[in-house]
Amino acid sequence: MMNLIDEGGKRLDGRSFDQLRPFSMQAGLLKSASGSAYIEQGGNKILVGVYGPRDSRSRYGTNQDKAVLRCRYHMLPFSTEERKSPQPSRREIEISKVIRDALEPALLLEEFPRSVIDIYIEVLQSDGGSRGASITAASIALADAGIPMKDLVSAVAVGKVNGHLVLDLSDTEDKEGEVDLPIAVMLNSGLITLMQMDGKLSEDEFRQAIDLAMAGAKELREAQRKALVQKYFKEVDS
Repeated sequence: MMNLIDEGGKRLDGRSFDQLRPFSMQAGLLKSASGSAYIEQGGNKILVGVYGPRDSRSRYGTNQDKAVLRCRYHMLPFSTEERKSPQPSRREIEISKVIRDALEPALLLEEFPRSVIDIYIEVLQSDGGSRGASITAASIALADAGIPMKDLVSAVAVGKVNGHLVLDLSDTEDKEGEVDLPIAVMLNSGLITLMQMDGKLSEDEFRQAIDLAMAGAKELREAQRKALVQKYFKEVDS
Protein backbone atom coordinates (compact mmCIF):
# COMPACT_ATOMS: atom_id res chain seq x y z
CA MET A 1 0.00 0.00 0.00
CA MET A 2 1.23 3.45 -0.91
CA ASN A 3 2.30 5.57 2.09
CA LEU A 4 0.07 8.69 2.00
CA ILE A 5 0.71 9.93 5.57
CA ASP A 6 4.16 11.05 6.70
CA GLU A 7 5.75 10.50 10.11
CA GLY A 8 4.52 13.89 11.31
CA GLY A 9 0.90 13.01 10.56
CA LYS A 10 0.69 15.14 7.43
CA ARG A 11 -0.83 14.08 4.12
CA LEU A 12 1.06 14.20 0.81
CA ASP A 13 -0.15 17.74 0.09
CA GLY A 14 0.74 18.93 3.60
CA ARG A 15 -2.82 18.98 4.97
CA SER A 16 -3.90 17.74 8.37
CA PHE A 17 -6.51 14.98 8.61
CA ASP A 18 -9.42 17.42 9.10
CA GLN A 19 -8.43 20.04 6.51
CA LEU A 20 -10.19 20.80 3.23
CA ARG A 21 -8.20 21.41 0.07
CA PRO A 22 -7.91 25.07 -0.98
CA PHE A 23 -11.20 26.12 -2.60
CA SER A 24 -12.99 29.09 -4.12
CA MET A 25 -16.54 29.64 -5.37
CA GLN A 26 -18.24 32.20 -7.58
CA ALA A 27 -21.87 32.75 -8.54
CA GLY A 28 -23.44 34.22 -11.66
CA LEU A 29 -20.78 33.80 -14.34
CA LEU A 30 -23.00 32.83 -17.29
CA LYS A 31 -25.27 35.56 -18.64
CA SER A 32 -27.25 33.15 -20.81
CA ALA A 33 -28.12 30.84 -17.89
CA SER A 34 -30.86 31.35 -15.31
CA GLY A 35 -28.20 30.73 -12.68
CA SER A 36 -24.59 29.63 -12.67
CA ALA A 37 -21.61 28.89 -10.45
CA TYR A 38 -17.94 28.00 -10.66
CA ILE A 39 -15.91 26.09 -8.08
CA GLU A 40 -12.26 25.22 -7.67
CA GLN A 41 -11.47 22.66 -4.99
CA GLY A 42 -8.03 21.18 -5.02
CA GLY A 43 -7.40 20.53 -8.70
CA ASN A 44 -11.09 20.39 -9.55
CA LYS A 45 -12.40 23.14 -11.83
CA ILE A 46 -16.14 22.86 -12.39
CA LEU A 47 -18.67 25.13 -14.11
CA VAL A 48 -22.43 24.76 -13.58
CA GLY A 49 -25.32 26.32 -15.48
CA VAL A 50 -28.98 26.11 -14.47
CA TYR A 51 -31.80 26.73 -16.97
CA GLY A 52 -35.40 27.11 -15.88
CA PRO A 53 -37.90 26.61 -14.57
CA ARG A 54 -39.40 26.57 -18.04
CA ASP A 55 -42.49 24.97 -19.53
CA SER A 56 -41.99 21.42 -20.66
CA ARG A 57 -42.65 20.94 -24.38
CA SER A 58 -43.07 17.20 -24.03
CA ARG A 59 -45.87 15.21 -22.45
CA TYR A 60 -43.36 12.58 -21.44
CA GLY A 61 -41.25 13.20 -18.37
CA THR A 62 -43.58 15.99 -17.24
CA ASN A 63 -45.11 16.08 -13.76
CA GLN A 64 -48.48 17.80 -13.39
CA ASP A 65 -47.79 18.59 -9.73
CA LYS A 66 -44.19 19.79 -9.67
CA ALA A 67 -41.14 20.65 -11.74
CA VAL A 68 -38.96 17.85 -13.06
CA LEU A 69 -35.30 18.27 -12.14
CA ARG A 70 -32.83 17.07 -14.78
CA CYS A 71 -29.07 16.92 -14.37
CA ARG A 72 -26.16 16.24 -16.70
CA TYR A 73 -22.69 15.72 -15.25
CA HIS A 74 -20.07 15.79 -17.99
CA MET A 75 -16.29 15.51 -17.90
CA LEU A 76 -14.56 17.24 -20.78
CA PRO A 77 -12.11 15.12 -22.81
CA PHE A 78 -9.11 17.02 -21.40
CA SER A 79 -10.34 17.00 -17.76
CA THR A 80 -8.32 13.91 -16.80
CA GLU A 81 -4.74 12.75 -17.39
CA GLU A 82 -5.87 10.36 -20.09
CA ARG A 83 -8.15 11.85 -22.73
CA LYS A 84 -11.66 10.50 -22.27
CA SER A 85 -14.31 9.99 -24.92
CA PRO A 86 -16.65 12.97 -25.36
CA GLN A 87 -19.57 10.54 -25.22
CA PRO A 88 -21.22 10.21 -21.77
CA SER A 89 -19.88 7.20 -19.88
CA ARG A 90 -21.85 4.93 -17.57
CA ARG A 91 -20.10 6.60 -14.62
CA GLU A 92 -21.16 10.08 -15.78
CA ILE A 93 -24.76 8.91 -16.22
CA GLU A 94 -24.72 7.39 -12.72
CA ILE A 95 -23.20 10.52 -11.14
CA SER A 96 -25.77 12.70 -12.94
CA LYS A 97 -28.53 10.76 -11.19
CA VAL A 98 -26.74 10.83 -7.83
CA ILE A 99 -26.32 14.61 -8.01
CA ARG A 100 -29.95 15.13 -8.99
CA ASP A 101 -31.13 12.97 -6.08
CA ALA A 102 -28.84 14.85 -3.67
CA LEU A 103 -30.21 18.26 -4.70
CA GLU A 104 -33.90 17.46 -5.13
CA PRO A 105 -34.81 17.38 -1.39
CA ALA A 106 -33.65 21.01 -1.03
CA LEU A 107 -35.91 22.37 -3.81
CA LEU A 108 -39.55 23.46 -3.65
CA LEU A 109 -40.36 21.89 -6.99
CA GLU A 110 -44.11 21.97 -6.33
CA GLU A 111 -43.97 25.73 -6.96
CA PHE A 112 -43.49 25.03 -10.68
CA PRO A 113 -45.89 22.33 -11.96
CA ARG A 114 -45.56 21.09 -15.54
CA SER A 115 -42.09 22.58 -15.92
CA VAL A 116 -38.47 21.45 -16.06
CA ILE A 117 -35.25 22.65 -14.44
CA ASP A 118 -32.00 21.64 -16.12
CA ILE A 119 -28.60 21.50 -14.43
CA TYR A 120 -25.56 21.25 -16.69
CA ILE A 121 -22.27 20.43 -14.97
CA GLU A 122 -19.03 20.67 -16.92
CA VAL A 123 -15.92 19.29 -15.25
CA LEU A 124 -13.06 21.24 -16.81
CA GLN A 125 -10.44 19.54 -14.65
CA SER A 126 -10.88 16.57 -12.30
CA ASP A 127 -8.90 15.87 -9.15
CA GLY A 128 -10.94 13.52 -6.96
CA GLY A 129 -14.14 14.54 -5.20
CA SER A 130 -15.67 16.09 -8.32
CA ARG A 131 -19.05 14.63 -7.38
CA GLY A 132 -19.17 16.55 -4.10
CA ALA A 133 -17.74 19.73 -5.61
CA SER A 134 -20.38 19.54 -8.36
CA ILE A 135 -23.19 19.27 -5.80
CA THR A 136 -21.81 22.24 -3.85
CA ALA A 137 -21.55 24.36 -7.01
CA ALA A 138 -24.91 23.24 -8.41
CA SER A 139 -26.58 24.30 -5.17
CA ILE A 140 -25.14 27.81 -5.61
CA ALA A 141 -26.30 27.90 -9.25
CA LEU A 142 -29.84 26.86 -8.28
CA ALA A 143 -29.99 29.61 -5.66
CA ASP A 144 -28.57 32.06 -8.21
CA ALA A 145 -31.40 31.06 -10.59
CA GLY A 146 -33.93 32.06 -7.94
CA ILE A 147 -35.26 28.53 -7.43
CA PRO A 148 -37.00 28.42 -4.01
CA MET A 149 -34.89 26.27 -1.70
CA LYS A 150 -35.22 24.95 1.84
CA ASP A 151 -31.45 25.12 2.24
CA LEU A 152 -28.20 24.95 0.34
CA VAL A 153 -26.67 21.51 -0.13
CA SER A 154 -22.98 21.13 0.74
CA ALA A 155 -20.99 18.02 -0.10
CA VAL A 156 -17.58 16.58 0.71
CA ALA A 157 -15.93 13.16 0.90
CA VAL A 158 -14.33 11.55 3.93
CA GLY A 159 -11.95 8.64 3.47
CA LYS A 160 -9.62 6.27 5.24
CA VAL A 161 -5.98 6.54 4.27
CA ASN A 162 -3.24 4.39 5.82
CA GLY A 163 -5.63 3.68 8.70
CA HIS A 164 -6.49 7.35 9.30
CA LEU A 165 -9.80 9.10 8.64
CA VAL A 166 -9.23 12.15 6.42
CA LEU A 167 -11.41 14.93 5.04
CA ASP A 168 -11.76 15.88 1.36
CA LEU A 169 -9.88 13.16 -0.51
CA SER A 170 -7.45 14.13 -3.23
CA ASP A 171 -7.34 12.07 -6.40
CA THR A 172 -4.38 10.02 -5.13
CA GLU A 173 -6.05 9.41 -1.76
CA ASP A 174 -9.25 8.39 -3.52
CA LYS A 175 -7.44 5.86 -5.70
CA GLU A 176 -4.97 4.51 -3.11
CA GLY A 177 -6.97 4.80 0.12
CA GLU A 178 -9.08 2.15 1.83
CA VAL A 179 -12.43 3.98 2.05
CA ASP A 180 -14.28 6.70 0.12
CA LEU A 181 -17.41 8.14 1.76
CA PRO A 182 -19.01 11.09 -0.11
CA ILE A 183 -21.71 12.91 1.88
CA ALA A 184 -24.09 15.75 0.98
CA VAL A 185 -26.06 17.55 3.67
CA MET A 186 -28.62 20.29 4.28
CA LEU A 187 -27.09 21.75 7.43
CA ASN A 188 -30.12 23.70 8.69
CA SER A 189 -32.09 20.50 9.14
CA GLY A 190 -29.17 18.08 9.37
CA LEU A 191 -30.70 16.07 6.52
CA ILE A 192 -28.15 13.94 4.64
CA THR A 193 -29.19 13.85 0.98
CA LEU A 194 -26.30 11.72 -0.29
CA MET A 195 -24.24 9.00 1.32
CA GLN A 196 -22.26 6.40 -0.58
CA MET A 197 -19.45 4.26 0.74
CA ASP A 198 -16.75 2.32 -1.03
CA GLY A 199 -14.87 0.25 1.58
CA LYS A 200 -15.50 -0.67 5.21
CA LEU A 201 -15.54 1.28 8.48
CA SER A 202 -16.22 0.23 12.04
CA GLU A 203 -19.22 1.78 13.81
CA ASP A 204 -16.98 4.18 15.73
CA GLU A 205 -15.07 5.13 12.57
CA PHE A 206 -18.34 5.72 10.76
CA ARG A 207 -19.55 8.13 13.46
CA GLN A 208 -16.22 9.96 13.38
CA ALA A 209 -16.41 10.16 9.60
CA ILE A 210 -19.87 11.76 9.76
CA ASP A 211 -18.63 14.35 12.28
CA LEU A 212 -15.65 15.09 10.04
CA ALA A 213 -17.91 15.51 6.99
CA MET A 214 -20.28 17.81 8.88
CA ALA A 215 -17.41 20.06 9.95
CA GLY A 216 -16.17 20.27 6.35
CA ALA A 217 -19.69 20.91 5.03
CA LYS A 218 -20.09 23.85 7.43
CA GLU A 219 -16.95 25.46 6.02
CA LEU A 220 -18.15 24.91 2.46
CA ARG A 221 -21.63 26.24 3.24
CA GLU A 222 -20.20 29.50 4.52
CA ALA A 223 -18.29 29.87 1.25
CA GLN A 224 -21.47 29.12 -0.73
CA ARG A 225 -23.31 31.84 1.17
CA LYS A 226 -20.48 34.34 0.61
CA ALA A 227 -20.40 33.60 -3.13
CA LEU A 228 -24.11 34.43 -3.42
CA VAL A 229 -23.82 37.54 -1.24
CA GLN A 230 -20.84 38.81 -3.25
CA LYS A 231 -22.79 38.43 -6.48
CA TYR A 232 -25.74 40.32 -5.00
CA PHE A 233 -23.62 43.23 -3.79
CA LYS A 234 -21.76 43.33 -7.11
CA GLU A 235 -25.10 43.77 -8.91
CA VAL A 236 -26.17 46.50 -6.46
CA ASP A 237 -22.87 48.35 -6.91
CA SER A 238 -23.17 48.23 -10.69
